[in-house]
Amino acid sequence: MPELPEVETTRRGLEPHLLGRRIQGLTLRDGRLRWPVPADLPGRLAGHRIRGLTRRAKYLLLTTDGPALLLHLGMSGSLRRCAPDTPLRTHDHLIFRLDDGFEIRLHDPRRFGCCLPLPEAPAVHPLLASLGPEPLGEDFDGAYLHRLSRGRRAAVKSFIMDQQVVVGVGNIYASESLFLAGIRPGRAAGRVSRAEYRELVRHIRAVLSDAITQGGTTLRDFVHEDGTHGYFRQHLRVYGREGQSCVVCATAIRNRRIGNRASAYCPICQR
Repeated sequence: MPELPEVETTRRGLEPHLLGRRIQGLTLRDGRLRWPVPADLPGRLAGHRIRGLTRRAKYLLLTTDGPALLLHLGMSGSLRRCAPDTPLRTHDHLIFRLDDGFEIRLHDPRRFGCCLPLPEAPAVHPLLASLGPEPLGEDFDGAYLHRLSRGRRAAVKSFIMDQQVVVGVGNIYASESLFLAGIRPGRAAGRVSRAEYRELVRHIRAVLSDAITQGGTTLRDFVHEDGTHGYFRQHLRVYGREGQSCVVCATAIRNRRIGNRASAYCPICQR
């Protein structure tokens, strides 16, 4: 599914085309997403000017001079800016018509995405209220992870993928960051030292920043707002490389299941 870098790439790609634009209309071709899109939403949005497009975890927050929206791309969704004569696809469920003549289309084949009104204080929304800090924000550091992990027996990989601990560190990015930090993914979170967490945070930040710069990780279904694929995958060191040689020590990369996720690691470089 689209992870934080993919969502941030989408946000950065769309933002310049949205700021200051007026929403002339919203067409609900099919509002049966993960949660039904309110039937009165088109009438509530029409005529309002877009003030911002921000991100919280893997959600996009669209603010206007009227209602605000919470958007999620689900498992395989995308938001694309299209000319109005661009042929519609089967799963183009929502179409925002803008005053510059272009459209923003929410494409969601599996219907796991969402488009919901936001309250005046977005942080209190049930989908946002329990989320941990942003991995690229000032509140996320080694001391924070070390303090929160004390006494925890869960695998460190599961720990950093817990959205209440830190948002947006998905399977791929967790695997890559743990490799770079030299920490085996199955080690108990409570047995990772403060210094190791400091290194892990440094690599989480670097891996996510690199992925954002390069456009995210190419997945089977995911495309960006302009229809192009990300290409961070070519830089992966352990994820998806089971049986291949470690890029550092040439030992065969191993794989184990942690929290029902494939977890690749090097048995020599990661302890």
